[in-house]
Amino acid sequence: MTAYEKPTGFELRLIRQETAAWGTVALAFEKPAGFRFKAGQSVDLTLIDPPETDAKGSRRALSIVSAPFEDELVFATRLRDSAFKRTLWGLQPGAKVRIEGPFGSFGLHGDVTRPAILLAGGIGITPFMSMIRHALHDAAKRRLVLLYSNRQPRDAAYLAELQQLASRHGDWLEFTPTMTERVSPTEWQGRQGLIDRALIASVIAEHARPVFYVVGPPAMVAAMKELLAGSGVSEDDIRSEDFGGY
Repeated sequence: MTAYEKPTGFELRLIRQETAAWGTVALAFEKPAGFRFKAGQSVDLTLIDPPETDAKGSRRALSIVSAPFEDELVFATRLRDSAFKRTLWGLQPGAKVRIEGPFGSFGLHGDVTRPAILLAGGIGITPFMSMIRHALHDAAKRRLVLLYSNRQPRDAAYLAELQQLASRHGDWLEFTPTMTERVSPTEWQGRQGLIDRALIASVIAEHARPVFYVVGPPAMVAAMKELLAGSGVSEDDIRSEDFGGY
């Protein structure tokens, strides 16, 4: 959406909801005719006549998980003890919500010769799912490197799908998931620990002129931006969004 376009409102009907990870729900809605968006954008979602509400109201900004070419609009969110989340979790197929948007300019850069390094923390994976699916579908010949941090494997939304995508599209998608809490080898045989200076240094060494994208909780985003700056990455090559809890 360009700067001079006004956001458009749509009513969506829920098709299904499913578990995306422990404590994370994904909701798939019918995609209304005329709704157009770019991978990485978000909407404002409003509950219609919710059974309960609180001081924060019945409207939240949610990133779109699905890619523009897909027939559904999918959103994923952590479940928390708020009126909005309880109502969202309780929606049944056929229930309706209202959205406005799309909003935002958080999308992949235009120069496909420059790798995109995606740093995701927890539910921050949501806009990256749309970006990755869209880029691979378009066969844009763009190198994507995803570093995805979670506490434990059960917390990692879309982990299996990302592993499968990296296996099928290894020439274009490099995927490094890492778990920050100690996990037994029977549960996880991948990398453990934070996204740290050594991992960032290895990415910078292997990929020329990368552009970095950071999405996650505010503290994680701030830490990653500080780490990148300390690793010599120009501020012009760092793009970020943070997801606070609600």
